[in-house]
Amino acid sequence: MEAFIHEWANLLVRWLHLIVGIAWIGASFYFNWLENNLERQGKTGGIAGDLWAVHGGGFYYLQKFEVAPPKLPETLHWFKWEAYTTWMTGVALLIVVYYYNAQSMLIDSSVADLAPWQAIAIGIGTLIVSWFVYDGLCKSPLAKQPKLLALVGFALLVLLSWGLTEVFSGRGAYIHVGAAIGTCMVANVFRVIIPSQKALVRAMETGQEPDGRLGKNALLRSRHNNYLTLPVLFIMISNHFPSTYAHEWNWAILAALMVISAGVRHYFNIRHLPEKKVWILPVAAIATVALMLVTSPMMKSEAPREGATGAAVAWADVESVIHTRCSSCHAAEPQFPGYASPPAGVVLETREQIEARKADINRVTVQSNYMPIGNLTGMTEEERALLGDWVRFGSQ
Repeated sequence: MEAFIHEWANLLVRWLHLIVGIAWIGASFYFNWLENNLERQGKTGGIAGDLWAVHGGGFYYLQKFEVAPPKLPETLHWFKWEAYTTWMTGVALLIVVYYYNAQSMLIDSSVADLAPWQAIAIGIGTLIVSWFVYDGLCKSPLAKQPKLLALVGFALLVLLSWGLTEVFSGRGAYIHVGAAIGTCMVANVFRVIIPSQKALVRAMETGQEPDGRLGKNALLRSRHNNYLTLPVLFIMISNHFPSTYAHEWNWAILAALMVISAGVRHYFNIRHLPEKKVWILPVAAIATVALMLVTSPMMKSEAPREGATGAAVAWADVESVIHTRCSSCHAAEPQFPGYASPPAGVVLETREQIEARKADINRVTVQSNYMPIGNLTGMTEEERALLGDWVRFGSQ
């Protein structure tokens, strides 16, 4: 019953996280599009630009002021709870999926033999320290050189990615990089962007001159959030793709994906300018194909694991390994604690089911050590070598 409740908690929190995340990212994308498509020529009276649009059978007319309107409206809509609820549901999902089952989802004993409380403490500490380091950089003299600040920030992200893959499972490392980025993005909204907007409103209400520095700082943080959106979106879905996080160069793959996705975001940010730099998208596509080739099984050594015999093996031995190391989770009724249903719907109980999944078994247990997850069932190198012989030479 506990596993059943946990599965539904995972589903509901993940669903809510997706919904509010779409609301936050959608609002961000819309306002970025709006800013890039305003008609700015010949505007007077403090108007920076305007735009006509049609949607859902109706016409809309929008205006942007250079600073603020002469008089505040009675109703002013704020965009903040989309960000806050995305972070809160994300933390809840982190707890439900990774901290509740830290031994299997977060820890990989072949990487670092941590106790669950140690792994959880490192994860929480990562989120806190990441914000203070990032915020300190944005308040340093580097803020006057945005490109250099972005370069330093990216270098620290790569360092964080590498460091986390040295203590967590690849899957756990990826999700904590994403959680650290998401924490910085939400803290930007909570600590910088919204306070700057409130200061602007207060200045108008009291007849004071708005502090331009607040607006510039908020714009810098907003720009960072904009470029980090696509990398975070990838990390949100990365747990479905072990060819990235289970690769031996997983941290470098994540760094490359962050560069590619930020580059794509940059293209859409500047495509309204005379110099659209259309080369960005083809380069991003080529880089993605190159990354696919790097992570492809074709690029991995075909050398058998140590202990391989180079000959067909007895089916009874293959069956014994699968039933001992895999079937406690991959069964119609899993016996392993924490699972109410077989992961990904994969059942490995009969010979037909096992043979049908031969390619997948090879990919996740022979070509990589991704499965068993966290190696909780203790699959040995000799057993992985035996499965490799079965894949290559068949069974007796």
